[in-house]
Amino acid sequence: MTTRLTVLATGGTIAGIAGSAIAKDYRAGEIGIDAYLEDVGDLGLEAELSGRQIANIDSADIGPQVWAPLHAAILEALADESCQGVIVTHGTDTLEETAFLLDLTLPATKPVVLVGAMRPADAVGYDGLRNFANAVRVASDPQAAGRGVLVVMGDRVFAARDVRKVRTRGAEAFRGFPRESLGLVSPAALEWFGAPWREGAAARFAWANELPEVAVIHAHAGLTGAAVERMVGTGARGVVMAGVGEGNFPEDVRAALRRMRQRGVFVVRASRAEEGLVDREPDDDSNGFVAARALNPQKARLLLQVLIANEVTDLAAIQRAFDGN
Repeated sequence: MTTRLTVLATGGTIAGIAGSAIAKDYRAGEIGIDAYLEDVGDLGLEAELSGRQIANIDSADIGPQVWAPLHAAILEALADESCQGVIVTHGTDTLEETAFLLDLTLPATKPVVLVGAMRPADAVGYDGLRNFANAVRVASDPQAAGRGVLVVMGDRVFAARDVRKVRTRGAEAFRGFPRESLGLVSPAALEWFGAPWREGAAARFAWANELPEVAVIHAHAGLTGAAVERMVGTGARGVVMAGVGEGNFPEDVRAALRRMRQRGVFVVRASRAEEGLVDREPDDDSNGFVAARALNPQKARLLLQVLIANEVTDLAAIQRAFDGN
């Protein structure tokens, strides 16, 4: 029986055009979903694809205005008994953030796969069609369900909680941390490295159309507490410090963050290192800080936003949520 998949398009490089096979610059989000699926039809994929355009923009511009209709469209597709899985085409710059937010707020009942490309559609070596064919292979596999939201890039399958963009160029631009890829995929084959861990699980958190403001501050040598106070401002409910090393920052900054915490602002210590694991330190209890564990700053921000929106404000509960990722 042919697998029926819903494809939701948001734009990005996978739908981009350069106007030349060798041009450096290009315009993201130029190809509509109908035209894209017409091109994909020539690949002979063993799936029936129906498409819907949610947005057609550079992923640098993606945020709540796209996330809300995208989330609603995915829920609608998951509720359709004739739909076996969902594919979301997305730009690579913020792909990991959209994937993680969806992973936090969607049930793990059917495959949901995000896919992008590092080269525009008319470039030499366009990787989008292969990545898309791989995504179809993954979304068509019943074993893809129960693994949370997945990302397919460069013949690898990543979990949303682990995936991160690590290069600005080249087709192999994504890696997973602390867990590497979940499987290897080609248009003809798929090999999983382990069993599903969320089979049939409901969404972990309720969707919130409005997310509270959480600032991300990048630590650096010479950073002062006064500068952090100015950058965070007065409206933020939380701040993620992308600290040096294992979530460290100058003592002057630590004092400023303690003052913020006393005013009710949540503080998460993350790392600016590409593979940064941040454990709790002895002073976190007295300071009221949370350790991001394996989440990078941008994902730590999203998790904190979702937790606050879901009225999870107990520090121990917030830390358990970070520990669980």
